[in-house]
Amino acid sequence: MKILITGAAGFIGMHVASLLLARGEQVVGIDNLNAYYDPSLKLARLARLQARQGFRFSMAAVEDAATLCALFDRELPQRVIHLAGQVGMRQSAADPQGSAQSNLQGFVNVLECCRLHEVSHLLYASSSSVYGANANLPFSEEQIADHPISLHAATKRANELMAHAYSHMFGLPTTGARLFTVYGPWGRPDMAMFRFMRAILERQALELYNEGRMVRDFTYVDDVADALARLLDKPATASARFDPSYPDPTESDAPYRVFNVAGGHPVPLLEVVQALEAALDRQTRHRLLPMQPGDMPATAARCTRLAEWIGPMRTTPLREGIARFVDWYLAHYAVAAAA
Repeated sequence: MKILITGAAGFIGMHVASLLLARGEQVVGIDNLNAYYDPSLKLARLARLQARQGFRFSMAAVEDAATLCALFDRELPQRVIHLAGQVGMRQSAADPQGSAQSNLQGFVNVLECCRLHEVSHLLYASSSSVYGANANLPFSEEQIADHPISLHAATKRANELMAHAYSHMFGLPTTGARLFTVYGPWGRPDMAMFRFMRAILERQALELYNEGRMVRDFTYVDDVADALARLLDKPATASARFDPSYPDPTESDAPYRVFNVAGGHPVPLLEVVQALEAALDRQTRHRLLPMQPGDMPATAARCTRLAEWIGPMRTTPLREGIARFVDWYLAHYAVAAAA
């Protein structure tokens, strides 16, 4: 099967592409390799993929409709995994136009290309941030997600609604994966665990927002990649239990689904700090800061529907996942420093 992955040089994109290549699929990756964070990390991920048989890469931005359509014309992918887009609550506040262009216009372009080329399944990344002001934990898909507290969250919720429109109008099977705090080797430098690691090694104080009382449903990246691959293998279908008189927010009489994708084991951020301290055999200093606008104090996922659809999600214990992240970080940046 030929699968197109947008954002293939990204954190999750590289892991998903690697998994699909390992099972013998053809993977066409696209990425614009922008400078939101150090492009050398993206290039290093990309180099790992380009060394694999069955992988081809095109440098392109999903916002560029003409280039994206030409790529679909040339490659004729059977399925698409859409992971490209501008991430980050703070970045969406700093550059709202850029976030809207990437996450909204870019997604329309992907939907149109999938429609015109009769793609058999579009799987796309949504976010736990769509739950916004909801404080009813754990989050479950049947809860209303219409109170975003950041522009980033609003764009991700908009993506889900746009996908439903295309599923309903054109019969395009679409599946949204609401991802919860993904971490692990090859992660992004703006992520909390990455920032903590760097601060610990540089013997700086760790900045802890909400005075250290944040709780997150941390999900190891290999577990996410495995779940996304299994979701890709099972295209969305219309739900026989959908009742238009009492519509379920994440099912439909169109081929449309949305699932939480998470480990389902929320932990305080301080527990992550302690695991990093143990892995590095170092003590840390903390700088307690107030809550940031647009941030959520806690996230936790109920993944019952995901388990019903594809079976139980693989879950890596937090300390094991953190140990793997630490090993990668030390090895990768030791090599980079010596280069």
